Amino acid sequence: MYHNVPVLDVHGHVSVPFGANAFLMLMMGSNTPMDSPIGQDKAGPAGPSVHDFHEAALAHARYMDERNIDVQVIGPRPFLTMGWMEPHLIPAWTRYVNDMIHQQCQMFPDRFLGAAMLPQDSAAADLSGCLAELDRCVGELGFVAAYVSPDPAGRRTTPGMHEPYWFPVYARAQELGIPLIVHGTNSLDPRFRVVPHNYQLGFLTEQYLAGQLLSHGEVFSRFPGLKVIICHCGGALDRFIPTDHHLAQQDLSENLFYDTCGYDLNFLEAAIRQRGVPRMLFGTEAPGSGRAVRPETGRTSDDLVPVIGTFDFLTEDDKITIFNTNPARVIPALGKVR
Repeated sequence: MYHNVPVLDVHGHVSVPFGANAFLMLMMGSNTPMDSPIGQDKAGPAGPSVHDFHEAALAHARYMDERNIDVQVIGPRPFLTMGWMEPHLIPAWTRYVNDMIHQQCQMFPDRFLGAAMLPQDSAAADLSGCLAELDRCVGELGFVAAYVSPDPAGRRTTPGMHEPYWFPVYARAQELGIPLIVHGTNSLDPRFRVVPHNYQLGFLTEQYLAGQLLSHGEVFSRFPGLKVIICHCGGALDRFIPTDHHLAQQDLSENLFYDTCGYDLNFLEAAIRQRGVPRMLFGTEAPGSGRAVRPETGRTSDDLVPVIGTFDFLTEDDKITIFNTNPARVIPALGKVR
């Protein structure tokens, strides 16, 4: 809570026992798609039990409690989407991940809502191959959003997010009334290898590029009801003033949004000022990459409620708008959980 108002977090990822990902190793090692074992007592012959999954979800919920987060939208762990593997394995891995997300939501229905992973294939003619899984996740599993990666193969070979390749998913998301959450995934750029956890560089470049392409293209004139959330404050900031011709001069205030998942205080403040309060949605990725401890507070950097709460350039109404009003406006199911 923030001043007795529920805190709604649009940026979270599924938490599972480490052994749950052995399913991926079995598929990749055998080069054979396999049925999702979720719904059985154990996730495969040597996999974790339902109790193990529950303990992982419980630890996630307690982590949220410690950071004053009431409800969180959870999707796939982006660096484990593995969009670069053999294309015939991607649908089976995607279904398994979505089943794990759904399981966590069922275990704690007042804390988690699901966002789908899609079986994106960078080499496909378009994303029509994602529609069946999107329909299943929304229609059968009750998911409220879907994740999309600007470049799942990690080789910068995927068409830009303004191109017709993406239109089948845009059309279906608009029809279903769910937002798309843009999050980078893997990056196989060999230049990045010197940097530990270098997928983070892919997050920055691909998310910023996605915002530029979506804002300069015709996506939102073609799909006026489509809502898109770009993670990590959009990846990077614009260096031009708002009236500069390098930036798109169109009103996207009802279509293109950003979350607050930026841990450096200067960056986060600048992002909120630049994007504007009406387009900022609270997001933390807690638990995730924000576990580094701020020396001045002794708290992890993903503990963002008190951080935003002390920003004196925001009014109290602004803060409540970011924590609650905007997330519930873009993802209406968030506002109905409690």
